[in-house]
Amino acid sequence: MNIVLLSGGSGKRLWPLSNDSRSKQFIKIFKTEDDRYESMVQRVYRQIRSVDDGAEVTIATSKSQVSAIHNQLGGDVGISVEPCRRDTFPAIALAAAYLHDVRGVSEEEAVVVCPVDPYVEEDYFVALRELGKRAGTSEANLVLMGIEPTYPSAKYGYIIPENKDNISRVAVFKEKPTEEKAQEYIKKGALWNGGVFAFRLGYVLQRAHELIDFTGYQDLFGKYDTLTKISFDYAVVEHEEHIEVMRFGGVWKDMGTWNTLTEAMESDSIGKAIFNEHCDNVHVVNELNVPILCMGLKDMVVSASPEGILVSDKTQSSYIKPYVDEIDQQIMFAEKSWGSFQVIDIEEESMTIKVTLNPGHKMNYHSHAQRDEVWTVISGRGKTVVDGVERQVAAGDVIQMPAGVPHTIFADTRLQVIEVQIGLDISVHDKKKIELL
Repeated sequence: MNIVLLSGGSGKRLWPLSNDSRSKQFIKIFKTEDDRYESMVQRVYRQIRSVDDGAEVTIATSKSQVSAIHNQLGGDVGISVEPCRRDTFPAIALAAAYLHDVRGVSEEEAVVVCPVDPYVEEDYFVALRELGKRAGTSEANLVLMGIEPTYPSAKYGYIIPENKDNISRVAVFKEKPTEEKAQEYIKKGALWNGGVFAFRLGYVLQRAHELIDFTGYQDLFGKYDTLTKISFDYAVVEHEEHIEVMRFGGVWKDMGTWNTLTEAMESDSIGKAIFNEHCDNVHVVNELNVPILCMGLKDMVVSASPEGILVSDKTQSSYIKPYVDEIDQQIMFAEKSWGSFQVIDIEEESMTIKVTLNPGHKMNYHSHAQRDEVWTVISGRGKTVVDGVERQVAAGDVIQMPAGVPHTIFADTRLQVIEVQIGLDISVHDKKKIELL
């Protein structure tokens, strides 16, 4: 099975846990059998592997999420990097060109495309495998998955099939309706459009070449920022006459809001939380190392992270985005391919950060023009290279890097460092990568 997972989003609706570099699919809230927590992307990837261990998985994502993907899934997963956000049609066209030109996938092979962030069980991925098989043999150019609706939702588009068979030709598509209209559609046998579809690779490459002037993957990548923002539904699906839909009646939940996310939580809290006996239907997700005490709350969500604190009625939490849009601040936590960092303190001419490197990982060799840095190792072992000079380091060691001096750090074990940046103009853009000889 060739499967493309669409991993986009700006991280606004699940603030303060999400931000521009850590969207909702990277938040670790699902408890595993060994009592750890995994994210949506980790859960989906694990479920795919359990159904089809040989599946070719490619994640289509923005460059800001690549480090988080490598951090959570390792370096073996295929990634089609979008230089900027251009909606789902350009993202899928680029992923198709990546599969063909970089990964060598034949135009005759079937490809399944789906979002990375629904809450589903393994039967969903069994259905995706069947969807791919159908796309490889059907005369239809597109085979969609239609989710059997559980209530008349105004959040989804609707697919009305010609009959009630498990696989049917599509009679008509309907845009996101009112709840009253949705009820009418459901009475006609309509299915939710969950953005899941399969096709032979050559079909989408052909449609991409018809709509975009490009020669291949590298050319498309180079002109990606000039492409029109348009969804796959508008660009391709609505203009295709030969479409089938396959029904899916298993568990499928869109984790797009705090309200729906808390419904999937196995316990009422993650992190330090205390509830008195008068609390009812209250969920807490706490990433801070301080307790949260809830008293007499009902139908509430409380979330705390280095980015901020949210206290909201669950229904009202769906309307968070315009308020978060007004917040403009330094990203306080991010996962990188080598580990993670958390901003501890920001002053006018300094910033203090706690850096955690995973065993066997390292930062890029780099320098800064506008700031000095000081590292204090607080746990673990590793080595630094500063201006070409290697040094073994352990807890208690202090390393100084004046502006302009190249430096990096390697982790032999899990390594934690307090990094103090000092300068008049501290910026994430003040970084020059250097080849380490």
